[in-house]
Amino acid sequence: MSTEDLNGTLDALATEQVDPAAAHLDELDTASQVALMMDHAAQAASAVAAVSDRIAAAVDGIVARRARGGRIVYVGAGTAGRMGVLDASEIPPTFGTDPSEVIGLIAGGETALRNAVENAEDDTLAGVTDLEDVGLTADDAVVGISASGRTPYVAGALAHALQVGAFTVSVACNVGAAISHGVDVAIEVAVGPEVVAGSTRLKAGTAQKLVLNTLSTLAMVHEGKVLGNLMIDVQATNEKLRVRAQRIVSRVTGADAATASSALVAAGGSAKLAIAIAATGLDAAAARAALAAAGDDLRALVRGADAVRSGATGGAQTA
Repeated sequence: MSTEDLNGTLDALATEQVDPAAAHLDELDTASQVALMMDHAAQAASAVAAVSDRIAAAVDGIVARRARGGRIVYVGAGTAGRMGVLDASEIPPTFGTDPSEVIGLIAGGETALRNAVENAEDDTLAGVTDLEDVGLTADDAVVGISASGRTPYVAGALAHALQVGAFTVSVACNVGAAISHGVDVAIEVAVGPEVVAGSTRLKAGTAQKLVLNTLSTLAMVHEGKVLGNLMIDVQATNEKLRVRAQRIVSRVTGADAATASSALVAAGGSAKLAIAIAATGLDAAAARAALAAAGDDLRALVRGADAVRSGATGGAQTA
């Protein structure tokens, strides 16, 4: 694309426009600057809420592919790519998944996480190659992220994903985005102009984070990795998380701190198994077998244990 053609394309993008309300940003006092930034952040949240139906459709599609053993693969450049890598990196400790289950790909590779590799986003073929390198299959779900909605790296990746038969989701911050065409679910979050014109690390980045948070979190909820709103598959890898796991066991089962901690030790740090131990009174091996027999449905196991106790004592307990 020529410079003249690109100029014309960018002129049509809302994210490249100048917000009149921020035209004198540099002349405002600090409190007013902060207020303006916060107003823009609120606009991002509102714009995401406005497309909640599209986000829900994307969650359902991702869950269906995950049920087939597929992965979530984020693809983006610059800020959008970093948002994908960030979300992917936070899933294993939060939900106990293997790092290979949610993958973040960024144009320019690892270097681009810390340093701008701006020309990398123009490489359409790299988007294809990066997906080939992770062995993309039809069981996977690919989420292409681009504030402009036209990033060649992302467009190339989504085109390849469609050819493979993967479930495809586009996340753009402009309406009528090029990457929206042909995908299974197009999420277009109309955030409008940035407070610093064209700086899509701001409002667009906030919107992208909100969308990705929702996609990955709800996918994990559907997979039974959350009981109520508690992260029962959290990996207790530091003192804070060990205490959190103990608190989760106590909240679900009503066990005191000492009992919950003992159950966690017996469970090898698994909050889910510790809950099963504390709820049933079984040892770790038997509780693991009971959980498996319940189809890994911890809620059903806990309720069953409560029903047994209730019948034995004439009382009632609710998990």
